[in-house]
Amino acid sequence: MRKIKLFSNNNDKSKSIENLLESKLKGKFIISNDNYDLAIAIGGDGAFLRMLKNTNFDKNIYYIGINTGTLGFLQEIKPKQIDEFVERLENQDYKVEEISIQKTIIYMQNEKYEFYSLNEIVIREKELNTLITDIKVDNVELEKFVGDGILISTSVGSTAYNLSFGGSIVYNTLHTLQITPIAPLNNRAYRNLLNSIVVPEDKLITIILNEEKQNVIVTIDGENKTFENVIKIETSVSEDKIKCIRMNDYDFISVVNEKFLKD
Repeated sequence: MRKIKLFSNNNDKSKSIENLLESKLKGKFIISNDNYDLAIAIGGDGAFLRMLKNTNFDKNIYYIGINTGTLGFLQEIKPKQIDEFVERLENQDYKVEEISIQKTIIYMQNEKYEFYSLNEIVIREKELNTLITDIKVDNVELEKFVGDGILISTSVGSTAYNLSFGGSIVYNTLHTLQITPIAPLNNRAYRNLLNSIVVPEDKLITIILNEEKQNVIVTIDGENKTFENVIKIETSVSEDKIKCIRMNDYDFISVVNEKFLKD
């Protein structure tokens, strides 16, 4: 691992850390925009997501982040740890975790659209009216969902938007998807699950749109896209995984405690 590309947020703090990191790496590694082995995001979690999209979720690249944002759940390294981080890189003193990404295909009447996400997709009716869908897992009916929307998150994404709707935290190295309802209706006319359900990586989740309401907004890792005349949406854990570098003392439970419970 000799060639490194830096992906930095365009703000003073991130640029300052980028310059510092580059000065520490010079002479030990090659800073390059082409054929690099390691990609480093400098910023918050958004910087990490932009880095992945910029590299097309490349399974042959190693990824890590330096947190100059607020929560920084995806960004493991703190700015004060840069010297230690560079030393560990040089000595290959780290571990590698394979992290799942999500593959989604949207089928319309005359075309289809395919994309990948790290955290989640959210499906809502285009005009933000009630969403009516059939949800199937491996072609077995789970429910006829009626409510504001459906969120389907990866294990990594379980600690992101998913938490806002009462979804569960899933250990980040498990390869799962989690279906979390957004404001489901539950009354004498409609029966919906009120809690999320976690499915393993070999399952295909299919969202079949109501024939009268086939225009939807799909939010892909925070980016909204509108689709019309949608027949169905299929989402699953991608066969490809991304490789994230972790320091040897990295522990997911400790991260959850630090990010969500400590002052």
